[in-house]
Amino acid sequence: MSHCHDEHSHGHGDHDHDHDHSDDITPALQHSLYQQISFDEIITLNEAIPDSGKAIVKKTWMERMDNSPELESDADEQILMNVPFTAQVKLHAILLRTSASPSAPKTLRLFQNRDDIDFSTAEDAEPAQTFELSQTSDLQEIPVRRALFAKVRRLSLFFPDNFSDGDEDVTRIAYVGFKGEWTALGRAPAQIIYEAAARPTDHAVKGTNVNQLGSSIGGPGGGHGM
Repeated sequence: MSHCHDEHSHGHGDHDHDHDHSDDITPALQHSLYQQISFDEIITLNEAIPDSGKAIVKKTWMERMDNSPELESDADEQILMNVPFTAQVKLHAILLRTSASPSAPKTLRLFQNRDDIDFSTAEDAEPAQTFELSQTSDLQEIPVRRALFAKVRRLSLFFPDNFSDGDEDVTRIAYVGFKGEWTALGRAPAQIIYEAAARPTDHAVKGTNVNQLGSSIGGPGGGHGM
């Protein structure tokens, strides 16, 4: 690593294409939706250890190759994860790390903007898109059809099977991430309108209603996202 840093520090003239490891983080994080995930509201069905589904989504980009914590299925091989976002998301790709073992999930079905997805619904409903996954411990970047996922508020990931073909009841997943673009949901303007309607005199003090309205965008109610 020290050699990489040395090469990079002296390479602005002749070695513009040389990278140390930290350089590779920036493009990966440019489209990360990590800050737009509502972690506390993630619900994972059939997880052997409570909140292990949240734990693998909470892993940062730097922790993506860590084997622990790990999500394991409980009663059978199926896993259903519901992930809400704090913004409107245009999804580009799912990031997934599993393993080369038979416990790796084989299929992924995606549903969007539904709060009624359980195992029964996920089995019968038509998913927005279905993917055949790879049996590998490498990080998988799974591009979605962006036109189908342009306005996502909630994403449901259904893993119905694994590579054991029924011989292994436990499915294991080490990391889940999301790439895309996001748009704020207009929370700040909505709150400003609400406040102005509820307490109009607050914004009329000394005739500075414009400044007070504008300042509240960056106050406690607005700018809550990262």
